[in-house]
Amino acid sequence: MEMRLAENIRAFRKERALTQEQLAEVLSVTAGAVYKWEAGLSVPDIVLIVQLADFFDTSVDALLGYELKDNRHGATVKRLREYRRLKDRAGLAESEKALKKYPHSFQIAYESAAMYGVFGFEAEDKKLLRRSLELLENCLLLLPENTDPEISEQTIFGRMALVYLRLDELDKGIDLMKKHNASGMFSHKIGQILAYDKRIDEAIPFLSEAMSKVIEDLAAVVLGYINVFTARRDHASSQAILELGIGFFSGLSQEGRPCFLDKLNCILLPALAFSQLSLGQTDAARGSLVRAKALAKAFDKAPSYDESDIRFITRIEGASVYDDIGATASDAIEKAIKDIDDDGLTALWKSVSEQEA
Repeated sequence: MEMRLAENIRAFRKERALTQEQLAEVLSVTAGAVYKWEAGLSVPDIVLIVQLADFFDTSVDALLGYELKDNRHGATVKRLREYRRLKDRAGLAESEKALKKYPHSFQIAYESAAMYGVFGFEAEDKKLLRRSLELLENCLLLLPENTDPEISEQTIFGRMALVYLRLDELDKGIDLMKKHNASGMFSHKIGQILAYDKRIDEAIPFLSEAMSKVIEDLAAVVLGYINVFTARRDHASSQAILELGIGFFSGLSQEGRPCFLDKLNCILLPALAFSQLSLGQTDAARGSLVRAKALAKAFDKAPSYDESDIRFITRIEGASVYDDIGATASDAIEKAIKDIDDDGLTALWKSVSEQEA
């Protein structure tokens, strides 16, 4: 609740062209008392407030000029998020008030934990970080109330682990992430911290798993964007995302050792050729198809689906690569050309594929 009593007494007085002395005379107080009210140094008692409101022909509420915050649950959650977004430390006090008012609210506890975490991380304040940990532990108890699909037990443990790391309790943070590393969601962070702590041999398997996941995720993102940009006929953007993806996957291939990423590029290169052809870059499109043909020939001669043939990845126990893009890399090119279904690209591929190697 914010009050503007001092400002309002001054404003109402000036509106009636009264001096502080004249107002003091009306109320039978000293001019010094009026000065202190308007300066916010003191507050008139309740009887005088009623008299002031009556004299200024206004209500007590209007004279006090307070704004009552919307303290309903949903509004409180939004307000806490805004405090955190603006990095306003007043949000810490608001969090504690909200926690007392809604002691069994998952959302309030989670937002408050995030608030303490933000300020604790920035200021390296261990007291704030410890409070964030307490609230995150409470979130685990309140988890059945959670309705946000992006928050799970694993993500909460992940946040707790990061706090432990910030508190320089590396083993606690790493152990927590290891115990809750579903689908390798924390492998990148575990590998990073282990390497930082000079535990190199222990770090490598986690970094390898993380790199494998990066490849999988990037391939899905690139293919998704191709469909988006093709639907929009935004061939320049399609070309840009394809060049990024192809460059990344090519950089992970070891010279003289075919790997699955070569086969993946055999479907991306025809898509790149289509974008180039659509932008009038006929020679570049031909070059992309020639490159795809050469990659396919090399891969099909010695196909490899072993992840350890990819740079920066050591053998991951139980891991294997599979796809539905064709039995061979050459089949993958043919499938990509057929799916794109463009007469110009089909004709260009026919010309390239019929050329002698």
